[in-house]
Amino acid sequence: VEEQRARWERKRSRTAKELLETEHKYLEQLDLVVTYFVTILKAKGTLKPSVLETIFGPLESIYSSSHVLSFHLERGNLEQGLENLCQNLGLYGHYAENLEQANKTMKEQLRKNKSFRRFKKLQETRPQFQGRQLEDLLPLPLQRLHQYKHFFRDLLENTSPDSAEHQKLAKAMESVSEISHWVQGIIEKRENLLQLLRVQKLLKGRKIQVLTPGRWYIREGWLLVVPSKGEELKRRMFFLFSDILIAAKPCHPLHPLNSHKLECQAVYPLHQCTVDKVFGHTQSQGGLLSLSFSHKTLLLMSSDQQDINDWYQSLTAAVR
Repeated sequence: VEEQRARWERKRSRTAKELLETEHKYLEQLDLVVTYFVTILKAKGTLKPSVLETIFGPLESIYSSSHVLSFHLERGNLEQGLENLCQNLGLYGHYAENLEQANKTMKEQLRKNKSFRRFKKLQETRPQFQGRQLEDLLPLPLQRLHQYKHFFRDLLENTSPDSAEHQKLAKAMESVSEISHWVQGIIEKRENLLQLLRVQKLLKGRKIQVLTPGRWYIREGWLLVVPSKGEELKRRMFFLFSDILIAAKPCHPLHPLNSHKLECQAVYPLHQCTVDKVFGHTQSQGGLLSLSFSHKTLLLMSSDQQDINDWYQSLTAAVR
C-alpha cells in the first residue's frame, strides 16, 4: 500500500508540474492577444465596442481565470485552483459559441477597416508573436479545454480515493467533461452546416432544399444503379442524410455554368425504407444492396466489398 501511495504521489507531482508549466505557456499566449490587441484597441477606439466584443468574446475573463488558476498552482493549492476554474468553465462554452461569428466579423473588418488591417499587421510583426497571427491564437481556449480534461483525469487516477482532493478532482473532471461535450456539440453542428451548404452548392437548381433544420449529413459516394429492365448500369452520386437519400447525375461536362455540378435525379425519404444486403452477383468482388421504398425498389451495386459494407451500415443506422 505504501509503495502504491508513493507511486501515485510521484505520478501526481509530475502531472501537477506539467499542468502548471503548460498553464504558464497558455497564459503567455493569451497575454499576447489581451495586451497587444484587446487593451490597445479599446484605448485607440479603432473598433466599435460591439465589434471588439464580437471578435474577442469573453477572452479577457478566460485570461483572468487562468491567472487565478496559475496563482494557486504555483502555491501548490490545487483544490482552490480547481474550484475557481470550475466556476468559470462556462466561459469556454460561450467562447466556442461565439468563435464562428468572431472569425466572420474579423474578416469583415479586415476587408472594410483600413486602420484595423494596418494595426493587426503591425502587431503580428512584433518578435513576441514569433510569426503567429491573431487567427492562430484565437482557438487556444478550446485547445486548452481539451488539455484540462486529460490533466484532470491523470490527477484523478493518481489520487487516493478516500482523500478530500479526490472528490474535488472528480467534480472538476465532471465539469470539464460537461463543457467539452457542449463545445463538441457546437463544433459538430458547425461542421454539419458546412457539409449541407457544400452539397446544396453542388446540386444544380433548387429542386431540393438540402438545408433543413434537424438534418444531419452522413456520407456520399458513387454507386451503380441496377435498372429493373435489362438496361445498362447507371453510375450515380448518392448523398445520405439522417432523413433522406439523394441520387444525382453529373451535368454535361461542356455546360458553361454547371459542368462541375450534379443534377438531382431523385430524393428518397428514409422513414419508409428497408435495406437488405444481396451478395454473390460476382465472385465476392463487391456487392449489391436492395433499398425498398413504398413505391420503388432501388438496387445499388459497387465493385468494392468494403464500400458496399460501409454503405449498408450507414443506411441501416440512418433508417433506424
